Amino acid sequence: MSGVVVTNPPKAAAEDVEALAGYGVATVSEAMGRTGLLGPQIRPVQQGVRIAGTAVTVLSWPGDNLMIHAAVEQCGEGDILVVTTTSPSTDGMFGELFATALRQRGVRGLVINAGIRDTQELREMGFAAWSRAVSAQGTVKATGGSVNVPVAVDGQVIRPGDVVLADDDGVVVVPRERARRVAEASEAREAKEAATRAAFVEGQLGLDRYGLREKLTQLGVTYRSYDEYVGDGDPS
Repeated sequence: MSGVVVTNPPKAAAEDVEALAGYGVATVSEAMGRTGLLGPQIRPVQQGVRIAGTAVTVLSWPGDNLMIHAAVEQCGEGDILVVTTTSPSTDGMFGELFATALRQRGVRGLVINAGIRDTQELREMGFAAWSRAVSAQGTVKATGGSVNVPVAVDGQVIRPGDVVLADDDGVVVVPRERARRVAEASEAREAKEAATRAAFVEGQLGLDRYGLREKLTQLGVTYRSYDEYVGDGDPS
């Protein structure tokens, strides 16, 4: 497998990344029309952490982390390393030594569509990571691949410089040219949710706030008393 290392790709503006960092993964995905999510198998190895940054992408051979070493050189302040493999892999391709090198370069975290190890050490050093698997299985450094090319994870395309946002709910990717608009849409959605939350605190029901009573009627859902429902029989 030959490959390419692309240097200095375009990136989302830092101010747009920071604007998106204020919102959760679910909010941002909803603001984009329920798009951009990586699959639910990509899970955090820590809890209570949210990161946002620009993607540095890696396409590797399964069980081979050579191209992660090549990618470290291309990483800088505010980046998130995104790694996938040419075919499914759960090998532990990334651990504490990689995290040490990346943290020195200002990298905010890792999203890997494969395995990760040294999870306790990663939590202790505060390096955030999301992975498909946790595995102590080691890897080799033998096969070429690519850095900073478009990659796909669970059908979601991630390009170098796109915004990656990750929290306890998962990972969402925002195309770099849409970052500002999505941040504005996320702000509007959060304001709407705040108003709804206040209404619920006051006792309003979702059935009424969202106009769902008519929907139930349209679907043929009826209300009957318990006695009407069970008649004269024993409901048990």
